[in-house]
Amino acid sequence: MIVKPLGAAALRVSAAAAGVASALWTFPSMLLSAFLVTWGAEAAETLVSQGLALAVLAWLQTLPEFAVEAVIAWNAGRHPEAAHLAIANLTGAIRLLIGVGWPMIYFVAAFSGRKKHGALPAIIMAREHAITVMGLVPPLLWFVVIWIRKSLGPLDSAVLITCYAVYLAILWRCPPREEHDEAGEPRIARWARKLGGARSVLAILLLFGAGGALLYVTAHPFVDAMLALAAMLGINQFVAVQWFAPLLSEFPEGVSTFTWARRVTRAPTALMNLASSNINQWTILAASIPLIFGWSHQRAFGVFVPFTFDVEQQIEIGLTVAQSLLGTLLLMKLRFTWVDATSLFLLWLAQFVVPSWRYPISFVYLGWCGLQMLLFIFRVQKLEAAHVFVTVLRETAARRSRAG
Repeated sequence: MIVKPLGAAALRVSAAAAGVASALWTFPSMLLSAFLVTWGAEAAETLVSQGLALAVLAWLQTLPEFAVEAVIAWNAGRHPEAAHLAIANLTGAIRLLIGVGWPMIYFVAAFSGRKKHGALPAIIMAREHAITVMGLVPPLLWFVVIWIRKSLGPLDSAVLITCYAVYLAILWRCPPREEHDEAGEPRIARWARKLGGARSVLAILLLFGAGGALLYVTAHPFVDAMLALAAMLGINQFVAVQWFAPLLSEFPEGVSTFTWARRVTRAPTALMNLASSNINQWTILAASIPLIFGWSHQRAFGVFVPFTFDVEQQIEIGLTVAQSLLGTLLLMKLRFTWVDATSLFLLWLAQFVVPSWRYPISFVYLGWCGLQMLLFIFRVQKLEAAHVFVTVLRETAARRSRAG
């Protein structure tokens, strides 16, 4: 009678020990990879548009999250009763970035620059950031359709991938920055940028490549180690997948954005880094779920099926879409204030601490969206991102026409 409890305890201790041992090398490796890709992105801003550099950075940073989501979706295809975990990881990751990541950037920047400004100033975004803000709109609107249909299939994957491809195509056409802010720029990024010509391109590619490779090798052991520790602490599976796994997989983004936010002048870049990651999540990450799930289900049961939602999953998606719509509307001003940051964080905190509040908080988000739309309609606030987006597209087209 005593053998089984002792065996279970021994297994838990063994898993915890393995988790601690893995954390000892994966944590510094993830930290180094985050710095490498951040330096590469900062140096690349004089070669391609900042938006494109951030898109590449966001791709590398979200590799751990893609790996986690792929494993969950594949397992869900073979065990449909676990399908809710795939939505838990997607929605948790998105809500964590907007509800915690965006406010973190604001307050780190505000308090880092408080001696200079003496107050809590707004983060003012550059004109080129309008492309990233507007890039959030198409996938969010399509997800409203998905939410109504209660299913996610190959057609949705095609639409979401197209949204992302158009976003990248627009960024590709935008010119790089002619001026570069060297204040507080890391020495390695400055070194790579000042090499000039092909050597600069090679140095930047090496930074991206080394950081991405290290991230790829480290991601799975890092997440596995942390989840083993979470299990040891008694954190249940759904909470671990929705909050703990995304928190860990988004660790590289947290490092880079925190580093930029501390430099104050780079706070808009940090905010757009996370917004670009949100676009990745709403497009490529979401598009991968029905494809991997359907393929796995076909391998196991001989038939390809779409990913359908139950009531709980629909609430999760509805809440996440509502939060993202509000965040996008707030960014449409091309300025992010302490009111915006505080409100997004408190609303996230409320539904995190009291999960039963998720449904009513969805209506709070939607009500605020309606109020924000009225402020734009009656011109109390300017819909800057949409106007600047159109202007940037026209300028880019004119520039390419003159060059051709």
